[in-house]
Amino acid sequence: MVSEIVENCASRDPLLDIDSLDTSSGVKSDEYLELQFRVFRLTLLLTVFSVGIAGFFIGIQASASLFVGSLAGIFYFRLLARGVGRLGTSSKIVGKVQLLVPVILVLGSSRFPQLDLIPALLGFLLYKPALIIQFLSMP
Repeated sequence: MVSEIVENCASRDPLLDIDSLDTSSGVKSDEYLELQFRVFRLTLLLTVFSVGIAGFFIGIQASASLFVGSLAGIFYFRLLARGVGRLGTSSKIVGKVQLLVPVILVLGSSRFPQLDLIPALLGFLLYKPALIIQFLSMP
């Protein structure tokens, strides 16, 4: 009897229909993955552009540091996006593992004399302009 009541309510109200919730979350997941890939591509484009400009005007060592920092930023953003993607399905909070990436970047730039700290940190932050550009271009 309870199952009949649930079926009747679900057939009247589409918000209570479990099957429609599964398909809408799949669509949202696909949109989220597409947004991630657009931001990754834009970050890579900004990385190539900024490394080229830095290599031409500042020097090879600064452009290499910028490149290493941008790779760390992309890795950080990927870990953060993966944690946010799991939010609500298998996790209640976003993990703190991605916070190790900037710490390792700073430690690596202090340990290796080939890496400059300031260009590496600027490269690490290159994913942020990509996010801003992406959200300004959305309708």
